[in-house]
Formats: sequence, C-alpha cells, structure tokens
Amino acid sequence: MKPTGVGIDLVEVPRIRDLLQRHGQRFKERTFTAGEIAYCDACADPAMHYAARFAAKEAAAKALGTGLWAEGVVWTDLEVVRGEHGKPTLVLHGAAQTHANGGTCLVSLTHTKDLAMAQVILCAH
Repeated sequence: MKPTGVGIDLVEVPRIRDLLQRHGQRFKERTFTAGEIAYCDACADPAMHYAARFAAKEAAAKALGTGLWAEGVVWTDLEVVRGEHGKPTLVLHGAAQTHANGGTCLVSLTHTKDLAMAQVILCAH
C-alpha cells in the first residue's frame, strides 16, 4: 500500500458534549451512522467516543481532499467501526468511497475527558 493522503484532527470533548445536549438525536443522526451511535451510546461517557469519531471524520476528509464536503460526501459516508480486538477501522461509503478511488484508510484514535484526536492515512492499493 502506498500512502496518498494524510489528515489529523483534534476536537474538544466539551464542544461535542454541548452539541449532543443542544441537538441530541438530530446531531447524532446527521453526523454518525447507526452503528457509531449504538457503540457511543453504550459507553460510560458517550461524548468522548463521539468526539473521537468526529475527529476521525474530519481527519478523513483532510486525507481525501479538502473539497470533499462540497463534492457530495456526507458525514455518514465516513464510519468508524471496531475491528478485531477493538481496533478502530475507517469504512468509506457512498461518495467518500468513490472519492478514495479504491483506496483504504488507516485510522488511529485517542481521547481524554477533554480532548479527542484522530489521524487518518489514505493508502492506494
């Protein structure tokens, strides 16, 4: 695999916590897939996990190209799923998958009670 793009993003967890409180299910359904919502809502502090996934989506958009949102990609086209042993994996759907030209994304997430960060590397086959 050959790296063709990289993105990184840092999110303040209190910002996401505030969005969750103010906009609730509307924010969740616009930004996250059903699988992401189910996972995060089952966690002791859902806001931390939502923030990490939000950061991953922003980092993926940077790795794929900064004009991604204008080219028909929506938030739910980028999905963080837990792989074997809990390893996060970024799955591309719809316009994001098309924009990646068959490439795959590697993702790394980290979070504290205050900050969440993600790095994404787009690789061509």
